[in-house]
Amino acid sequence: MSENVILVDTHDTPVGQMEKMEAHLKGELHRALSILVFNTAGEILLQQRAFSKYHTPGLWSNTACSHPRPGEVSVEAATRRLGEEMGFTTELKESFAFIYKAHFDNGLTEHEFDHVFFGTFDGVPDINPEEANAYKWINLIDLMEDMRSAPEQYTVWFRIIMEKMEDRFPELFASKIV
Repeated sequence: MSENVILVDTHDTPVGQMEKMEAHLKGELHRALSILVFNTAGEILLQQRAFSKYHTPGLWSNTACSHPRPGEVSVEAATRRLGEEMGFTTELKESFAFIYKAHFDNGLTEHEFDHVFFGTFDGVPDINPEEANAYKWINLIDLMEDMRSAPEQYTVWFRIIMEKMEDRFPELFASKIV
């Protein structure tokens, strides 16, 4: 099924739309979303991307991510994708946004204006095997240690998100909750 993404300028103003794969082949700037879900113990829920994904298969990443459809409000798209990928929904709030560009070995380029949403959940996800191979809860200090020692095991956008979170929310990284 063909799906369009929202092309944007560097201020996140929509400038058109394009088929998703074409946008990734051409490296066009488009709107994206990343969802980070935490439990009340302060751990973050990660997903290992399905091995069938068209880029970065098998890498660990944030709880869910995607692109809003043309005409779809970003928080609604984030809620939809969280349900589709991880089998649950929760209230999501946008925390920050950033632009990044990453080239992949398969010729695709992610050039995204990424809106980052936070949510809370204490249950057990019911992952969609077409989207995620596995999941795990991890505290932020252990995550950052692992990310620094084995960055190739994590998606590029998730590494950027975590660097930005360390700068913006240092209190989240101040102590290890056990």
